[in-house]
Amino acid sequence: MKALAGKVVMVTGASRGLGRAVALAFAREGAALALCARGEADLEAAGASARELGADVLLVPADLRSERDIERFTALTLDRFGRVDALVNNASELGPTPLPILADLSPAALATILEVNVVAPLRLTQAVLGGMLLRGSGTIVNVSSDAAVTGYPGWGGYGASKAALDGLTRSWAAELEGTGVRIFSVDPGDMDTDMHRAADPDADPATLARPEAVAEAFVHLVAAPPAEPRVEAASFR
Repeated sequence: MKALAGKVVMVTGASRGLGRAVALAFAREGAALALCARGEADLEAAGASARELGADVLLVPADLRSERDIERFTALTLDRFGRVDALVNNASELGPTPLPILADLSPAALATILEVNVVAPLRLTQAVLGGMLLRGSGTIVNVSSDAAVTGYPGWGGYGASKAALDGLTRSWAAELEGTGVRIFSVDPGDMDTDMHRAADPDADPATLARPEAVAEAFVHLVAAPPAEPRVEAASFR
């Protein structure tokens, strides 16, 4: 039997990079998928690939800066599948490129980064958490970064947002103790993705992890039995 057969998983930013790889990894393991992203054409392509693997797929073009889009994504998922077993908050906003130092980062740009990387995961988690608590089971995975704990020139806005996301994850882990709902913060490491190329165009792709390889760790987190101890933070660098 496939590891995620019968599970319903929401994945944000599922049209490219790690989000697409995670969605396809879940599809191979039998999960039904609710996928969102801003790029409709890429989202349709990712959905088609997931359906070829046998997955039941809902596609919702959405901008996570919009509270209405988040509400629509959640409502359509619950209407289609009736529940959410796992949520992967993968969508991330890098900010302006080339990456500016903090002295040149506009407050408006920082606000956009925080809206996507912090506020949207908060809203989505709040939207699905009630059902998980009623069932006594569920998994939430927040995608973080080593920039949350290490300062790099130009990465200040993005790093601050991921540090905030890690902070939310730690607090939620404490609040969810004993409920059966688990929450993880995952640093997937440097990967060969469009986002990484935009941030560091000179990086050698041969030194970067493939999103498809990293995605298998997400399958393990979601498929782990409820009796397994909750992990507050994990790194797959």
